[in-house]
Amino acid sequence: MNAESYRLYGGNPSPYSRKLRAILRYRRLPHVWKVGTPDTLPEIAQVRPRLIPVLRIPETGELRVDSTPLALLLEQRHPDQRSILPPDPADAFVCHLLEDFADEWLTKLMFHYRWHEDATADWASHWIVRDAMPAATGKAHDQAARMFHERQRGRMAMVGCTPGNAPVIEASYERLLDVLGPFVGGAQYLFGSRPSLADFALYGQLAQLTIDPWPQRVCRARAPAVESWVITLDDAAGIEGEWQPERGAAVRKALLEMVGAEYLPFLRANAAALDAGRARVELEIRGRAFVQEPFGYQQKCYAELRRRWQSLDAAARTTLEPLLEETGCLALLA
Repeated sequence: MNAESYRLYGGNPSPYSRKLRAILRYRRLPHVWKVGTPDTLPEIAQVRPRLIPVLRIPETGELRVDSTPLALLLEQRHPDQRSILPPDPADAFVCHLLEDFADEWLTKLMFHYRWHEDATADWASHWIVRDAMPAATGKAHDQAARMFHERQRGRMAMVGCTPGNAPVIEASYERLLDVLGPFVGGAQYLFGSRPSLADFALYGQLAQLTIDPWPQRVCRARAPAVESWVITLDDAAGIEGEWQPERGAAVRKALLEMVGAEYLPFLRANAAALDAGRARVELEIRGRAFVQEPFGYQQKCYAELRRRWQSLDAAARTTLEPLLEETGCLALLA
């Protein structure tokens, strides 16, 4: 390993691990990918909170977590090496907003489709154990897979993946495929012919949704080009492109409509529930009830999005206000 290489600890079934690995690959930043196994986990045992991915900074050995701050850290450390942030401030804001939507809303889709259906849940639990515990075989493997299966299904209500919320979640996945399907393919990304932070966040969730059996079937039937786009973006080191935001204007607008109708209403209701000390977030999304426990991290996400909006210069806000108003986002960010 090169002395200047990053070390990225994660897992193949982790959307955020795949997101950051794809960013490192695209940016051609020397790194070593280390799956979190019993052999490698002692190297990151001191990390808190216990999340993946974990990135080891080469010069200091410092271990850092959380894919979005890590992606932004890489921007600070390598500002001139294939940046994934559009240079225009208004475009950069939309990029951050769509990345947050992918990380925090689309992960509900990923979790629902992975654990709701028995056959896919069984497949996923065995894949995850093979990835994290490659030495386990026979009864040891089966027992670990069964325990992980039960643990994850026990967490479904906490992240909003309940039978009652299933119609909202499944309609959201179908809508996402309908938006992306006609657009992706070739060198088509949200802000031109080069991928952005928002593209990599979409990729992270879709890398799971296009490999787990049930959502893969849905994708192949509804928007097969999306799976091909995901495969290409897994290693985009060879892609050369330009920022051409006019090319992706229509698909960004359609995604922002999803943000304004689905994600930001949830964030506002979640923040209100936490502020009021309520045990449940309750709202309607596109005319359907959506209920879950409030989630503190997503309150921070909402505050950060609103901070970013307020910190934009007047010219960028003026540029974006008509688009954000038309897509239902503006009032929820003000």
